[in-house]
Amino acid sequence: MDTYLVGGAVRDKMLNFPVRERDWLVVGATPQQMLDLGYRQVGKDFPVFLHPTTQEEYALARTERKTGKGYTGFSCYSSPDVTLEQDLARRDLTINAMAQSSAGQLIDPYGGQDDLDKRILRHVSPAFSEDPLRILRVARFAARYAHLGFRVADETLTLMQQIVASGELEHLVAERIWKEIESALSELDPGEFIQVLMNCNALKVILPEVDRLFGVPQPEKYHPEIDTGLHTLLALKQAVELSDSTLMRYAVLVHDLGKGVTPKDQWPSHIAHETKGIKLVRNVGNRFKIPKNYTELSILVSRFHTHCHRALEMRPVKIVNLLTQVDALRRPERFELFLLASEADARGRKGLEHQPYPQADFLRRALVCTQSIDPQAFVELGLKGKALGEKLTEARIAAVSQMKREEHA
Repeated sequence: MDTYLVGGAVRDKMLNFPVRERDWLVVGATPQQMLDLGYRQVGKDFPVFLHPTTQEEYALARTERKTGKGYTGFSCYSSPDVTLEQDLARRDLTINAMAQSSAGQLIDPYGGQDDLDKRILRHVSPAFSEDPLRILRVARFAARYAHLGFRVADETLTLMQQIVASGELEHLVAERIWKEIESALSELDPGEFIQVLMNCNALKVILPEVDRLFGVPQPEKYHPEIDTGLHTLLALKQAVELSDSTLMRYAVLVHDLGKGVTPKDQWPSHIAHETKGIKLVRNVGNRFKIPKNYTELSILVSRFHTHCHRALEMRPVKIVNLLTQVDALRRPERFELFLLASEADARGRKGLEHQPYPQADFLRRALVCTQSIDPQAFVELGLKGKALGEKLTEARIAAVSQMKREEHA
């Protein structure tokens, strides 16, 4: 039996990129031999084992045959006679189809090293088209390595377009799609993920709410980039600079969905797009069974991001009302993500990427003011229910008013 380091660990090591995890391939072994050595089997559809000490994954060499629709429609064949080259041939991209022996020798039968040098994401074989999930994986790799100059090979993009045209994407499990989207949002350039999906016509199938933003104009006075889809990508780029929170980045991705349903005769204005976007955000969340906290934050950003932009002009009563509506006092951590998403939106405009956003700090100070009001003091005065709520609101408004007077003194 021979053991090889495979896949991402080999690729990222050659790129001097952080190695996230190590996967191992075992050639010439049977499941029983692995069990006898103390490995614990975890794979149901094909033999994957956990090392008794390191808990790293060791998979037996296998081949695959397409038997049905989607990414689960495969039968796997694993046997000691399956070669290393046969196993590597079933992988998605050439840069993921390299192996390293225990002696450190690189095994590269499909030109992965050359594609690494050329910064190309290229499929290994025509079998790539058998798994529609690979479209999202390629887009995710593009998001991870775009800063290094990687691009999708023309022939691979053509193959991805053919997969989309075949209707195979419609057979993907919603939760699996979401996992890829969420992973892409954690990469260095998640906007590239969206761009690649759009280039192969997959975006209109997976995220039609985002796809329809492209080509929709906005007032040039406020959006020099004009195109709403381009603005979304620019805002997503700003979101990456502001935080590594995938929660916040997702909220930025969907913050302007309401503009995609504005009637053409109203362009470039988008009246009430903030509230129109709420239903669309919920639709996406329900379709992919997205965690509740993602949808909740995204709805707040969709509905109130323009309020945030106007914070410096608001009267104290409106400021306290905004803090109440976004539940800032009870959920300050989420409110911080709301502020960052709003800032990403404001800076996600052509030529305005480095403009200051004092509104965020102003609202942070306003929140501190409202938090300084102790409800217990009013409870001790005998107030409760509606009367207590009104007195608290009155005191919070007064505190924000005092803050504004001091700042303008």
